[in-house]
Amino acid sequence: MTGFDLKTDMDGEARTIVSQDNTAVKYGSGSADVFATPAMVALMEEAAINAVDSRLPRGYATVGTAVDVKHIAATPIGMNVTARAVLTGIDGRKLSFTVEAFDEQEKIGEGIHRRYIISVDSFREKAAGKSGRI
Repeated sequence: MTGFDLKTDMDGEARTIVSQDNTAVKYGSGSADVFATPAMVALMEEAAINAVDSRLPRGYATVGTAVDVKHIAATPIGMNVTARAVLTGIDGRKLSFTVEAFDEQEKIGEGIHRRYIISVDSFREKAAGKSGRI
């Protein structure tokens, strides 16, 4: 399949509340009880998925291939965080997004995220083949 029903400027959001489960301490990415950078990146990826995956044909999805983000402000436990992704580029199956994250007071992160459109079955078979468990 070569044609996908995607257009630049499609956008998606994802939300979470900062808890003990998504702090830097829990992720092992720092020693402060604030929203972890890896959790922010995952939320940005979820927003990108929400922007496009529902528009793909059955049996297709996207996988992340690159992330270049800045985590620019700390968010304490109990605050809401919203990530937004906007599809900015389409090159065949390669997709580019601008991503941002906000807590209730300010922007906390921004950057670029890239995803690739895959056939889910083919992708799973290839991945399973690496371990010899097809």
